[in-house]
Amino acid sequence: MAFSSFLSLSFCLLVFLHGCFAQIEPVTTHPRGFPPLQRRQRPQRDECQLDRISAVEPHRRIQSEAGVTDVWDENDDQFQCAGVVAMRHIIREKGLLLPQYVNGPKLIYVVQGTGVQGVVFPGCPETYQSSESRPQPQPRYGGFGQSGRESMRDHHQKVRQIREGDVIAVPTGVTQWVYNNGRTPLVLVQVVDTNNPANQLDQNHRVFFVAGNPQLDVQSKKGESQRGERSERGLTRKPAERDTAGNVFSGMDERVLAEAFNVNTDVARRLRGEDDYRGMIVTVERGLEVLTPQRSPEEERQIKEEEQQKQFELGPSRGTGGYNGVEETLCTAKLRHNVNDPSDTDIFNPRAGRITTVNSHVVPILRNLQFTVQKGVLYRNAIFAPHWNVNAHSVNYVVRGNGHVQMVDDNGNTVFDGQVQEGQMFVAPQNFVVVKKASEQGMEWVSFKTNDAAKVCQLAGRVSAIRSMPVEVLANAFQVSIEEAMRIKNNRQEVTLLSPRTRSRFNVTEGSE
Repeated sequence: MAFSSFLSLSFCLLVFLHGCFAQIEPVTTHPRGFPPLQRRQRPQRDECQLDRISAVEPHRRIQSEAGVTDVWDENDDQFQCAGVVAMRHIIREKGLLLPQYVNGPKLIYVVQGTGVQGVVFPGCPETYQSSESRPQPQPRYGGFGQSGRESMRDHHQKVRQIREGDVIAVPTGVTQWVYNNGRTPLVLVQVVDTNNPANQLDQNHRVFFVAGNPQLDVQSKKGESQRGERSERGLTRKPAERDTAGNVFSGMDERVLAEAFNVNTDVARRLRGEDDYRGMIVTVERGLEVLTPQRSPEEERQIKEEEQQKQFELGPSRGTGGYNGVEETLCTAKLRHNVNDPSDTDIFNPRAGRITTVNSHVVPILRNLQFTVQKGVLYRNAIFAPHWNVNAHSVNYVVRGNGHVQMVDDNGNTVFDGQVQEGQMFVAPQNFVVVKKASEQGMEWVSFKTNDAAKVCQLAGRVSAIRSMPVEVLANAFQVSIEEAMRIKNNRQEVTLLSPRTRSRFNVTEGSE
């Protein structure tokens, strides 16, 4: 009897402890704020065919009224394995990229130009308020409006000025729009991570347009139109056969829309995008007028100093699990960071170049998006030391110049050995060893990495894997003398970026580097 009571008591105690740990575990493993997310595992990882990687240009072009959208081949093995979709928007002056959202987190790099970007977070207040009154007309459907003699002010969520070098984070399912208010084309390169756990759909890239009727007017790389034709004014005429994407209202009944928005059916048909063949980038004839507060140079300098001081005080532990949910909310989250400012450079060699990294330590929302961005600048003939990405794939876009890239897989096979140039993109898979060398013109690139705290391990120079090993290990591993092993370890005293060797110093022939 006593033994049975003891067993019953033990069983109850185990159930109690199990329930307690079940409640504690979510708190300890998922801190408040922006908790880390585990990347979704593909069902069949052996589908990745990475024995040959190429630097590629966009596969197809989508023509719009006020610009073009270039899309890299989603079926390319390197993009499929990385779980990303890449595209480039070229928005002409007074062009508006229509409001849209996608089924994965998005990271944008501004290659060229200036503009205005809006990101609409669900449930956040419209904190930008116009001081000018606009006439409010009497509604022509329903009776919930006010008198036409009364006036109203425009309220909307925060908009951001963007410029060349900006990195912009856009969470999954959040609506964004972009307008070119400059004098030159606004060029945006973006990567969408469809393999992110925030995407609960399939691995296909899905764009949901909130407005317009963005038919897919596909063009070849040379620019010959395959569908549709252009009118004298530059507007796309209705083609005989076209692929229509439509917007989120296109499939709804116009009477339901009219009632939902308290408008007449004519306006409801406009919401559906009927007879709209302008594409996804449209022209704003008179220019777009939105509230965009301007900062003085003194304010910009003060804000930057405060951000740098905050990062210094928080130290390297920031973003490693110490979030308490107070740092920032989605409504006030920092979404933009410029990587072209030399004063923000993380690694600098006056003879080789510079590297700037933006991760969740710098922009906390990247912790939720699982992205890191790295901007690299290599001077003439300089080398980015052989290295591998420890915990991420790296999607590389060449911004300017050109260079030579070599890549090696786990079997020691060369999967890429060739020239890369401006406008091309290639993927460096996780753990594959990569080395980059700039040409006579130098090279700039931006890397989108699929981890919010992406790490790199280099193989040459200081703080490298080779440098960190005992000389005896190197001598026996490479079958060289102790003296030669010491040279392998210590001949390069630079970190990450290696200056070109001079002919006089190393007594090498032309082109032997």
